[in-house]
Amino acid sequence: MNTSASCVAALRGVCKRYGRVEALRGIDLDVRPGELLAALGPNGAGKSTSIALLLGLIRPDAGRVELFGMDPQRIEARRRIGVMLQSAVLPPTLRVRELLRLTASYYANPRSLADSATLAGIEDLLERPYGKLSGGQQRRVQFALALCGRPRLLFLDEPTVGMDIEARQRLWSAMRALVDEGCAVVLTTHYLEEAEALADRVSVMARGRVIHEGTVDDLRARVDVRRIRCVTALTCEQVRAWPQVSDAQLHEGRLQIATVDAEDVVRRLLSADADLAQLEVQRAGLAEAFTELTRDAEAAHAETEREVA
Repeated sequence: MNTSASCVAALRGVCKRYGRVEALRGIDLDVRPGELLAALGPNGAGKSTSIALLLGLIRPDAGRVELFGMDPQRIEARRRIGVMLQSAVLPPTLRVRELLRLTASYYANPRSLADSATLAGIEDLLERPYGKLSGGQQRRVQFALALCGRPRLLFLDEPTVGMDIEARQRLWSAMRALVDEGCAVVLTTHYLEEAEALADRVSVMARGRVIHEGTVDDLRARVDVRRIRCVTALTCEQVRAWPQVSDAQLHEGRLQIATVDAEDVVRRLLSADADLAQLEVQRAGLAEAFTELTRDAEAAHAETEREVA
């Protein structure tokens, strides 16, 4: 096995079943150095199975899995990765400093304890027993443990769940710093604004297949919806009745309109309200693009099921 030099991990034509459930259906996926790849998809899309394969925790039924050009179960490959899963069971009585020292001892060239603590923002937690920490604080410690071995590839599974805004933004900064060092990061998250802010590349999965891969801008370009925001005397009900408008909501005193024909709606707004103010037009965000792509995938699957039946 030998992955391309531009790729640190890969799935090639991988299939995986759990009994009668086909979790992955011939999937291809590349992870490249120095980039953050966000793996997105609804529950059951195949994200967790893909990561478990790359970690060597399970084997594919068909296809090939590579980690640094090797079998993912090889210790030489595993020493180059860091992992932060959704849940972790750690000794509750050990202090954070002890956990960091223990984990770092497994690696040939780990970060210093101080460096790991600073990156993860846990300098004030080092003398605290792990079991006495809040859920968000425990997640920050888990992040420090994942990066302390100086990994070339870091897997982060819902890393900011339970964190407050300040802790989440600090973790975002740490992820960017790791990518700048050349580390590859694979991020799974249900916070689409997180993927929008961080990802160099997005892989959208549905029903065991990759249905889109590219930059966030590539994904947005797949969707025709535009968002219009303005201050107007017109009501939501009035604007929602216009044929070009798919939705209209009032939020913090501003009307927010979703449409595929922004130019026509803007002209109509200006004509209907001479006092219209604070007009903004934006293309669809990642959330709208993700929703539309996965909805189309579900519709295609349902159609296939009807044809088979």
